[in-house]
Amino acid sequence: MSKSKVIHPDRDPAFATGAYSDGVVAGGFLFVSGQAAVDFKTSQFVLGTIEDETHRTLQNIKTIIESAGATMEDVVKCTVHLADIAEFDRYNTVYAQYFPGIKPARTTVQSVLAEGLKVEIDCIVKLPA
Repeated sequence: MSKSKVIHPDRDPAFATGAYSDGVVAGGFLFVSGQAAVDFKTSQFVLGTIEDETHRTLQNIKTIIESAGATMEDVVKCTVHLADIAEFDRYNTVYAQYFPGIKPARTTVQSVLAEGLKVEIDCIVKLPA
């Protein structure tokens, strides 16, 4: 099986986030690594309310998905980590705006997140044929 990587188009080449790709294409799917509220142009995390961080995180995911030739409608599965599960309803209100049609399958858990982040989301996308 061949695979290729997808890089956020705004990523500063000097911005090293770890030993992973923003996304990997394999077997007709795009696997997007956990994304957070980062400004790829400045290589800085942008902390804020759960709403602010959810918007920025999903915008980053949307950009990666579109770079691979897909749309948010092609997302089939998301895994979401919240630093505080008590913020679920506020996060979910923003999240729902990005998936107006058939919602992807989803798992949401409370996790300890690095850098003071409130949310991290990864997803699986079925690429168009």
